[in-house]
Amino acid sequence: MKNRKGSARVPRVVPAFSPASRMKDVTVRGPPKLKVFKPRPSAPTTFRMMYDRGDIPVSLLHDQRGHSIRWKVDLDKIDYHHYLPLFVDGLRETTYPYDHFSRAGVTDLLAKGGDRILPVVPQLILPLKSALNTRDPRVICTVLHVIQELVSSSPLVGEALVPFYRQLLPILNLFKGKNANLGDEIDYSQHRQENLGDLIQETLELLERRGGKDAYINIKYMVPTYQSCLL
Repeated sequence: MKNRKGSARVPRVVPAFSPASRMKDVTVRGPPKLKVFKPRPSAPTTFRMMYDRGDIPVSLLHDQRGHSIRWKVDLDKIDYHHYLPLFVDGLRETTYPYDHFSRAGVTDLLAKGGDRILPVVPQLILPLKSALNTRDPRVICTVLHVIQELVSSSPLVGEALVPFYRQLLPILNLFKGKNANLGDEIDYSQHRQENLGDLIQETLELLERRGGKDAYINIKYMVPTYQSCLL
């Protein structure tokens, strides 16, 4: 349809299911985007605050293997109830040096923890959940690698995580089919084991294998598309 000057008239955009939507020469507005995959900004972490204050007992070490961290305290005597949740809290960080120190610190603590890790598991759930809820693929990949290291670090840790699947698995269910990389990028991400959907599947399978007899049914409840790797 044209107006009096002969130019095409732009249809009026109206909300769906409104009285105006039944009129002629209108366009119904589509539904709003939910943005469920949009990263959500994270509040400053306690780890960042303590690092800036000089209260984190690590320093940067340069050697032939690149950058690593040097502990200023003996890991055999460190308080795991204090430091392990603190370093896990830093996994939400995406800027250097906070992300580097928190990730490397968690790896060292889990590698050296042994029997000291199991009693700390309940304290790790909130920082792990907060990191997953950022919905930042970089952070989620980091957390998934940490969860794999956690359940492999000590006997019974996998079973201890089962009651906390309700806190940890909803975001994994949301992103399970999210392999967003395309073309050459997907090959590169798979080379680094950071293809998010595949990494989630790998993590769920490890949770099932390490979680005991109740692991599968609890994973299935939170991630309905998951299929057992043991049955």
